[in-house]
Amino acid sequence: MSRPGLLVRHPLAIAGAFITAISGVVFLALLTAALIGLFDNPYAGLVVFVAIPAVFGLGVLFIPLGMWLQRRKLARHPESAADWPVYDFRVAAVRRTVLLFAASAALGIAIALVAGYGSLHWMESPTFCGQACHTPMQPQFAAWQAGPHARIACVNCHVGEGPRGFVQAKLAGTRQLAHVITGTFPRPVPPGALVPFGGHDLTCGRCHQPMKIPGDVIRVKREYADDDKTSETMTVLLMHVGRANASGRAIHWHADPSTRVEFASSDAARQTITYVKVTSLDGKVKEYFAEGAAGKPVPESLRRMDCVDCHNMVGHRVASAPEQAVDRAIADGELSRALPFARREGVRVLKASYTSSDEASRKIDEDLRHFYSAQSGTIDAQALARAVATLQDTYRRNVFPTMKVTWGSYPDNTGHTASPGCFRCHDGSHTAKDGSTINSDCEFCHKQAEAPATIPHP
Repeated sequence: MSRPGLLVRHPLAIAGAFITAISGVVFLALLTAALIGLFDNPYAGLVVFVAIPAVFGLGVLFIPLGMWLQRRKLARHPESAADWPVYDFRVAAVRRTVLLFAASAALGIAIALVAGYGSLHWMESPTFCGQACHTPMQPQFAAWQAGPHARIACVNCHVGEGPRGFVQAKLAGTRQLAHVITGTFPRPVPPGALVPFGGHDLTCGRCHQPMKIPGDVIRVKREYADDDKTSETMTVLLMHVGRANASGRAIHWHADPSTRVEFASSDAARQTITYVKVTSLDGKVKEYFAEGAAGKPVPESLRRMDCVDCHNMVGHRVASAPEQAVDRAIADGELSRALPFARREGVRVLKASYTSSDEASRKIDEDLRHFYSAQSGTIDAQALARAVATLQDTYRRNVFPTMKVTWGSYPDNTGHTASPGCFRCHDGSHTAKDGSTINSDCEFCHKQAEAPATIPHP
């Protein structure tokens, strides 16, 4: 019987022990760093909990495989079963060899730690989230770049606070990697797929404090007609955005900690609300049922209303309709009203069906130039070129044929123009047992104000 000490002398077994030792040290170091908060992204788990343990397991497998190969070698050549050499540290050459080996091991551990730390920080970047790994997230990545949170990294909103949020993010990241590798991710990716532990109230509350929003603010909505002059209609609204005003009416009443609003929906996108439960600070409960839902069992799992139930597109806004996108481009001055039928033609080319973004860019250019070449009078060539570029960019930021993302794929719940939004609950049909309904009075949220003589464009 061969002694175990002889069996582990095989180079593969020695390599396995070396790999196991280094990966074990690296794993413990990175795990400690992650638990104390040095890494705050969901994809760190791919390195800490997947890649490094895989290398560790590979090293563990090398050891018995090397021992088996050494046993076969000893069976064929018994004379090679010499005992381990004796190292005399009084000899300078031995000391130099051992010192070199120890330095090499330390260098290997240091390189692995630095590489692991660097890769984790790279995986925190929006570039990784939107391009390197999560190709399915390209629509969200493109919209994020043009949105108000473009300077905020993805992980700042998609990772919850504390150890539980950390663990949830790691599990989610690993699951998403499996979907990407196997190509089983949904097309389009459903809204709200990444919800950090603790809800968006805690996540958004890192920067936003809805209870400190002032009472009323002015909002100006500009809409445009399809006539040759692209006529403008301007609506001025006094928005009650605060916690509550003198009448008790305010949009952020929903976020007031003294009120708890819970609901159930019949679809994953939470566009059809079937049940609403309101609990006041004194514990009184009032339940509202959508038409046809009364008398049916109350769902056991309810969602507590939080920030993104209204502000669902604030992180990466994809326009719900081409009309909405074109109106915004005209209001921002990117699409000139000096071009005849600018709004009508812009909507037309954006609504057309294209097989790819490249085809869309080519067709938009061709169609617009063809249309305006047939118009009488002088067409501003510079305004036309800018219109082409604006509409091409608008299409690229809102429509992604490979991911089956198109107009309306992601409803916008802020308001109620292009999507149901507020009317998911405030439609006058959600009724309580006493016959009262969730109020649908428009002036609970805003009232139309008299427009000043002139309001500058933004």
